Amino acid sequence: MKKTKYLALLCIMLFTVLTVRAQENYVPIADTRNFMSGLEKMSAETETIESDFLQEKNLSVLAEKIISQGHFCFRRENNIRWEYTQPYKYLIIISNGQLYTRDERNRKVYDIESNRMFSEMNKFIGGCIRGDILKDEEQYSSEFLESADHYLVKLVPKNEKMRQMLNEVHIRFDKKDFTVASIMMLESGEDYTKIDFVNKKLNTGIPIEKFSF
Repeated sequence: MKKTKYLALLCIMLFTVLTVRAQENYVPIADTRNFMSGLEKMSAETETIESDFLQEKNLSVLAEKIISQGHFCFRRENNIRWEYTQPYKYLIIISNGQLYTRDERNRKVYDIESNRMFSEMNKFIGGCIRGDILKDEEQYSSEFLESADHYLVKLVPKNEKMRQMLNEVHIRFDKKDFTVASIMMLESGEDYTKIDFVNKKLNTGIPIEKFSF
């Protein structure tokens, strides 16, 4: 019974998110400089970000989408915590040049700098949250759009190896505070991962212990 209620709640949340997005009409940004300056101001003034998230993963080999949810924390300069709570428990922490993962059975620690894949992932995640990735013209070509409530930036990797993993990255920003509202990573074929951030809180003073292993 609890499982049925949980699935129903997820369906309602997902339907709400998709309905709101479907109603948005995007056009090219009229003033890109205003958007970038607002993003830079938000980044400079934001010490911490805390948010719930809803993740949808679509794999062409599966009949149904994989829906999960959890809690996200960010603390400058580069401390990131992804905690999945439903339908399984899984923790990812990036801090002090290391990546830590934990599930119900295993714990692992990786040196980010010694692993190129982890290093690129770290730069990508941090760049999306801070907005730095939008300035990386060597790695990505970009398209800037806006609706009444959001900015939408579409990034296309220029690097061939990166394109083997990601065809495009769509980052949506709230106009009211320039924080990330969603990240969508389009992979090969119809595969994609979409993360929507809700209940965001800025500068709540997240303790550094939150990012310890």
